[in-house]
Order: sequence, then structure tokens, then C-alpha cells
Amino acid sequence: MKNKTEKKGSAQLTINGKTIDLPVLGGSVGPDVIDIRTLYRDAGVFTYDPGFTSTGSCESQITYIDGDEGVLLYRGYPIDQLAENSSFIEVSYLLLHGELPSAKELEEFDWTIRRHTMLHDQFDQFFRGYRRDAHPMAVMVGTVGALAAFYHDSTDINDPKARTIASHRMIAKMPTIAARAFKYSVGQPFISPRNELDYASNFLRMCFAVPAEDYVVSPTLARAMDRIFILHADHEQNASTSTVRLAGSAESNPFACIAAGIASLWGPAHGGANEAALNMLEEIGSVDRIPEYIKRAKDKDDPFRLMGFGHRVYKNYDPRAKVMRTTCHEVLDELGVKNDPLLQVAMELERIALEDPYFVEKKLYPNIDFYSGITLRAMGFPTEMFTVLFALARTVGWIAQWSEMIEDPTQKIGRPRQVFTGATERAYLPVSKR
Repeated sequence: MKNKTEKKGSAQLTINGKTIDLPVLGGSVGPDVIDIRTLYRDAGVFTYDPGFTSTGSCESQITYIDGDEGVLLYRGYPIDQLAENSSFIEVSYLLLHGELPSAKELEEFDWTIRRHTMLHDQFDQFFRGYRRDAHPMAVMVGTVGALAAFYHDSTDINDPKARTIASHRMIAKMPTIAARAFKYSVGQPFISPRNELDYASNFLRMCFAVPAEDYVVSPTLARAMDRIFILHADHEQNASTSTVRLAGSAESNPFACIAAGIASLWGPAHGGANEAALNMLEEIGSVDRIPEYIKRAKDKDDPFRLMGFGHRVYKNYDPRAKVMRTTCHEVLDELGVKNDPLLQVAMELERIALEDPYFVEKKLYPNIDFYSGITLRAMGFPTEMFTVLFALARTVGWIAQWSEMIEDPTQKIGRPRQVFTGATERAYLPVSKR
């Protein structure tokens, strides 16, 4: 990876009577950063940043977010343009390689992914070892980590060819694993992938076809699924991506790194937001109950919060939500559920959030999770599958970030420091004297 940062000046830090000059670096866009790599060596102090919200952990050329302006770019391309005009396979190539593919490159990449979708025959035994009521994300964490036991020929991270093969395998096999996790949870036989189908159509068929009758994939639903994958493909250095990079910095194999990312995504504060938003809409139930919940949301002493509004990064309208809103309507129209009570509640909540001074002032705009839960439920997915679909889509982003980290000559094993507040040194006392 070519280093794109440039020195923009310096910042002076005075501490304990000593003044330290720290370089100020700038990237191609976004805030400048203060380079503190020599701070401990020169001043004997660390920085303190719980959650690393003011810390740049790496240099990256993949995804850029401007939360204040509501901007999300994959390799420089606006997310709405990609979601409207591209496909998930093309976006995957873009994230992995840095440029949109030519027609020939896209054809070859698509051909490769289609022919890596099968799982090793013995792999299905893993699923049957889980309890029938196991959460699909628990199944995903275990089975993705187990890929290294079946495809150990592509775990050498120092071999570029092995890294490429491992990347293709995970992108291709993740829909098969996710569909099997779904089928196992509902007690239906596994459906094998078909090479003639595109990525999203193949996944929908593996989820909803049964041996008694085949599943005819709706082009509208396949396009909606493809858009959902695009919208969730990457999102800069969030918790799960940082987990993948941290695991990768220890030179762990790529399958283990992605399993670590899935484990992080499983947390309801990260990947479970769309499920929480859907549960909230179901709790409200009808439009006439909205004023009651709006009043509760404004009450600082009430623990109730409107889920699906606002975002830790976006302080403006989530650019993904605009695309997801359109997609949601297309799916509901296709399935004939335009008058879904939950959608009516969602539309009225959106209107209030965009007009009410309280929400406007606090910039609590609807985010992608607000609409994706309704869409996925209408398509036939239970709520426990929502995070699985998130993991499926985010796999390509994790892989791109992992690959970038492996090729970065400045990369070191992750080792955050701490502010120690425990007991200082003390003498051990035998149990008879305690």
C-alpha cells in the first residue's frame, strides 16, 4: 500500500516542563491527525481515549465517511451511485482491488466467486452438531472459524496467492453458510448453490427453496438483497472491522480473523440495531400510539429510546437510509404489503423526526437500520437472521481491510495501553493470617 499521508505541520505538547513537537499529518480528505507514535518514548506518557473515538488506528484507502455531511464513499464512489447502478460482486471487486473492474475483469471475478460457493461435504456435519434452537450467529462464529480446518491450503498470510484464494472462498461461501444456518434453524434440508444464478439470487434460493418445489427468485427481491449487501459491505474502522484488523495484526489466519469480526458484530450495540428498530416498531404497534412514544423519547428520565434514529458517526441523514427507504417500498409493493402497519408507523415516525425541532436540533435522523428491518421481515427472514445477513455483506469489507493491513509495511501487532487504577504493589499474606 502506498503511503498517502503528508506532513502538514507540527503540534507542540508541553508536559512536566518538557515541550514535545508532534507531526501533524493529513490524508487525501478528512481531518488532520497528530502523530503520537513517539509520545511515550519522548515524554513518558500515553494518551487516554476510551473507545478510540479520537484515535486513528491505521492508514486506509478503502472507505471514507463524513458524518457531518452524510457522506459515505467506497474507494471514492458515493454509496448511492453504487447501490443504484452497480452490483454487489462489482462492489466487492472495487473494495478488494481499489478500482472498478473492466467487463473482462468483472466476468472473471464473477466466474471465480460462483465456482467457490460449494462447501466441503464433511462441513455439513458441523451444523448438525449444534442444537436446533441455536442462534444463527452462534452457528456463524463457529462454522466460519472452522473453515481453516477444511481449507488450510490458503491460510499462509505471507503468500499473496493463498490470501487471494482465501478471500474468494470466504466471499463465495458465506452465503452458503448463512443459508445453511437459516435452514438448520427452521428444520429444513440444505439447498445447494447453483452456478447459473447471481450472488443475491443464489442466496435467496438457498434460503427459501425446498425439495418439494423450487423457488422462483423475484428479480425485485434479488435486486433489493443485492442493494442491502452493497449498503452493508464496509463502514470504515467500526468495532467489527477493528476486531478483524487487531486479530490480523497477530498474524492469525484469515478465517479466524473473519470469525472474530462476526463475534464482534453479534453485539446488539453493533450489528443488532435493525432488529432493535423492528422490535420498537412492533412495540408501538399503530400510528395513534406514536405521540405517547415521542413524548417518552423526549423525556430524559425515561429509559425509552427511539431505535433506528441517529448514528454514532452520521450527524446528518444516513446516506444509506435514502437508498434503503426506496428499496423498502419496492419490496413491499412487490409483495403486496404496502399497507403494512409497521411501515405506516415507520413513515409517520420519519416525518416527525425530520420536522420536529427536538429531533432536528439533536440530528436524530432515520438511519439504515430503520428501514432494513422492515424490508428483511417482509422478505421472509426472522429477526435472528438480520445480523447474519449483515455479516454476509460485511465479509468483503473485512477481507479488504485485512488485506490492506497485511500489505501495510507500517503495521504492527495491536497493543493498546491502559490507565491502571488497581492496587499498587503489596506483600502476599498466607491464608492463615488473612
